[in-house]
Order: sequence, then structure tokens, then C-alpha cells
Amino acid sequence: MTQISNEAEFRHALAGLDADRQRAVAALFVKHVLPLCDDERIAPVTDVAAREDVPEDKLAEALRTARTTTTDCHARCGAAGDWSAQAGYFVARAAVAALTPAGQMPGGPAWQAAMASRMAKTCAAIVTCDDSLGRDSEEQYRILVDFVNS
Repeated sequence: MTQISNEAEFRHALAGLDADRQRAVAALFVKHVLPLCDDERIAPVTDVAAREDVPEDKLAEALRTARTTTTDCHARCGAAGDWSAQAGYFVARAAVAALTPAGQMPGGPAWQAAMASRMAKTCAAIVTCDDSLGRDSEEQYRILVDFVNS
């Protein structure tokens, strides 16, 4: 039974996953922050990323949609730095990471999705004055442990 209590263990566990399982757990990280993005295109591409038996053409199509969504979400942030819109942008970035083929993301897709998801939570916390940011890492540890142990 896998246990994760720090970043080093988290990264090691992620690195031990094959490409399909990295994508699937990355999708779980995205789903955890999905309420922070109001763009309706992210949920369906996240569902595609969560499946381990998806044909390459469907993955490529979902990645294109996620990238377009990221660009659109980034444009919504504006010069004023709307933190809620910025949170949505990072959720979209996490979806892009989840769908990017292995070897094309530093640290791997699941690591990048985890980091973008944390950035989304940070942006949302600025708006809400939420002080629970440290618990986001622990929640990702729990998500990964549940995934690996299932």
C-alpha cells in the first residue's frame, strides 16, 4: 500500500506511472479544481483524459480543444488581473498538461497538471481570502494514493 506525505514521495510515485496512468491521475487533479473554471469545454476533455483506453485521434482532438480553451481563458484574465478568470486559466492549463503526450512536459503530465491545479487554487484563494492552500498538496497526495492503491 502506497503512502505519500511529502513532495519527494509525490513526484516519485508520479514518475512510476506509465503514460496512460499519468494521464488518468492528471485528470483527477483537474477534476478536483474543475469548479474553478466556468468554460464548459474543460469537463469533456477532462473526461477524455481520465479514460485509459482512448484512441490517439481522440486524445489529439481533446488536446486541441484544451489548448484553445487555455488561450481563451488567458484572454479573459485581462490586464486587470481578474483572479477568478486566472484560476480558470490554470484549470485549463492543467487539462492541457493531462492530455499532452508523455515526454513533452517537464516532470511529466501528471506533475504539470498537479502544479497548474495548485496555481488555480492559489488564484481562487486570493479572491476568497482562503487560507487552506497547504491542504491542496495533501489533497493531491490523497488522490494519488487512492488512485495507485485502487
